[in-house]
Amino acid sequence: MDSFGACAVKRGVTKLRNKHYYDQFSATYEEHRGEGYHAFIDDLTSELVSRYVPQSAHLLEAGCGTGLVLRRLQERAAQAVGIDLSMGMLRKAQSKRLDVVCGSVTDLPFPDACFDVVCSFKVLAHVEPIEQALREMSRVLRPGGYLLTEFYNTWSLRYLIKRLKRPTRISGGISDDAVFTRYDSLSQIRSYFPADIQLETVHGLRVLTPFSATHSWPIFGPALQTAERKAAVLPGVRRFGGFLLTVGRKIG
Repeated sequence: MDSFGACAVKRGVTKLRNKHYYDQFSATYEEHRGEGYHAFIDDLTSELVSRYVPQSAHLLEAGCGTGLVLRRLQERAAQAVGIDLSMGMLRKAQSKRLDVVCGSVTDLPFPDACFDVVCSFKVLAHVEPIEQALREMSRVLRPGGYLLTEFYNTWSLRYLIKRLKRPTRISGGISDDAVFTRYDSLSQIRSYFPADIQLETVHGLRVLTPFSATHSWPIFGPALQTAERKAAVLPGVRRFGGFLLTVGRKIG
């Protein structure tokens, strides 16, 4: 087997591991996600993305999970479709009456140039062939449309804490170190995009939050959320977000 074939086999194994991980995670994924830190991050993500979603837009969320963000974006777009590798996650999304299909972000089952907005949150960090995924997302995006993608940031308080803490158990005997995860600097992120995507700006999420539990603290929690909303768009500060939301536009 040549190096190309070996690489393809490795990526296939990684995809299967990711699928198994999220199928397992789906059983407990939504526990406490309607409150505190997780609800705030989903709300802030939706607020930032909605700036780039016209009411006439046809939107795709690549890696929609159980549909927590897709459900919010559905209220903004004319049509919102989700795709995910995990049937466990999709069953939860289907229970919310969302339009979802099973598939991979590296091989999207849609024709060229059929969406006005393509977005992905907390997914691409777990996709090893990242350039392939971004090419596919660009392929299904119409010229002039927005590509909104989220990455895990090496230059962040979240990354430092992740490096220091023990793995978090997500279901049964599986912990969060069982899934492939990549952290990137902003310069690395820029290098992943195809030539037909022009990056316009970046927003930072979880710039100031040390631990998710702090959002549940009286007085401090609401104050922290106010500060996080400001930090998400503040030049110089936003690039230190634990999550970097890049805003790109398809040219040509």
